[in-house]
Amino acid sequence: MAPFHRRAGVTALLLASLLLAACATTPSTGASPVADAQQLIVVTADDWDAAQARMQRFGRAGDGAWRAVGDAVPVMLGRSGSGWGIGLHPPQHGEPQKQEGDGRAPAGVFGIGEAFGYAPTGVGALPYLPMQASHYCIDVPASPLYNRIVDAREVGAAAVDGSSERMRLDLHNDGDVRYRQGFVIEHNANGEAGRGSCIFAHLLRRPDETTAGCTAMSDAEMDTLLRWLDPARTPRFVLLPEPEYARLQTLWQLPALAQ
Repeated sequence: MAPFHRRAGVTALLLASLLLAACATTPSTGASPVADAQQLIVVTADDWDAAQARMQRFGRAGDGAWRAVGDAVPVMLGRSGSGWGIGLHPPQHGEPQKQEGDGRAPAGVFGIGEAFGYAPTGVGALPYLPMQASHYCIDVPASPLYNRIVDAREVGAAAVDGSSERMRLDLHNDGDVRYRQGFVIEHNANGEAGRGSCIFAHLLRRPDETTAGCTAMSDAEMDTLLRWLDPARTPRFVLLPEPEYARLQTLWQLPALAQ
């Protein structure tokens, strides 16, 4: 799974989260959700139930044309595949719809939030939040902190009670490397209860391992992404089954996929 954020102390963390929620908007039906983006991460799968997928990077400059950056690489999705999430795209009313605990990765177009990890400092230009043993992403739908990364030392033990998303997996799960490097995929920014929480891009433990709803990749691919992503270029994360990508490509002004 994956979270919702923010910076150093919890005051700043929660203020930034609230500001993000207050400013989050959904484009009108006719708007392209990538109109202002200059970098795209595009993840496509064969169908809604596929847990294996392909990830491609795209960039564009002054002429507005999307150009592939590097080759497509394999990634893993949720154990149940994918389902429509809440992001920058217009609401999609078909099935499946992402829900808490369904094992589906959210589909659509999303902002890219902070990087996080076990190290004191990160790589690349994304803002970075070092994880401690006391950091949790709140996956309890009834919590006012739902879909936020918080520090239990600051919000109190009661605030993280019942949350299963511990951000220092290595300390809580026998050296688990999955959150050693990653970044937030900004699904459900307003924290709508039960619509899914804690959605990240993170590392794989083994090549064939599915996730609870995140997008997982090799160490090398994560390092490449983090060094490439530039907040000044308004990067976006796109995840769609290939039939939906074909249906929406022109309307949403998405790039042609490399063959």
